Amino acid sequence: MIALIRYTFATVLHTQRYVAPLLLFMGLLGVLTVNGSGPLPPAYASSGGALFVCSTWLTVALMSLDEPTQRAIVVVASGGRSLKVLLAAIGTAVLSCLALMVFGLLFPLWMGRYTVTMDDLLLGIEAQLTCAFVGIAIGVLCSRLVFRRQGYAVVSAVALVMAALFAKGMPPVNRLLTLMSTTPHATKLLAPTGGMLAIAAAILVAFTAVTQFVAVRRE
Repeated sequence: MIALIRYTFATVLHTQRYVAPLLLFMGLLGVLTVNGSGPLPPAYASSGGALFVCSTWLTVALMSLDEPTQRAIVVVASGGRSLKVLLAAIGTAVLSCLALMVFGLLFPLWMGRYTVTMDDLLLGIEAQLTCAFVGIAIGVLCSRLVFRRQGYAVVSAVALVMAALFAKGMPPVNRLLTLMSTTPHATKLLAPTGGMLAIAAAILVAFTAVTQFVAVRRE
């Protein structure tokens, strides 16, 4: 698994497909959090939203690194376990989002004037992990393994992202960002945010299972 993750990292760095989602994340973070002040939950809601969009795009890019022939070679080289290859791509996306999450936690503190507590930082971690998990799940489901035509994949990904962001009260993303934008006290948000994180993890597992099922059927 470690070798597959290293291979995926090396390939994405060589192809530079990470550049566009990274620039999008930095741009959204800069626009939404620069010169802020007051309680941190609304700022971390912005960080989570930026990471959500970025993680979706980044995961789609990671899942599309190899052409079908090259993917078949990688699967054979990994012992014929296509699930292992899929999990390596997801693991690469998760590790990438963890690095971005650190930046998303610290950047608002550097550029704004906020009152920081440990609960604020824990809330920021929970929120960004929740958004990253859902973004990765959408990216996996809208990858080449499920949609052979890129146009259908793009339309599906945009529709799911928009629904997750703007469908009022829908957990976990819209519900989470709404709570964080309207509740200034991080302590009150830790428990419900933990519940949203659990839902996001379940969504990632479910979407991964669906993607693997479709990929195996096609292969």
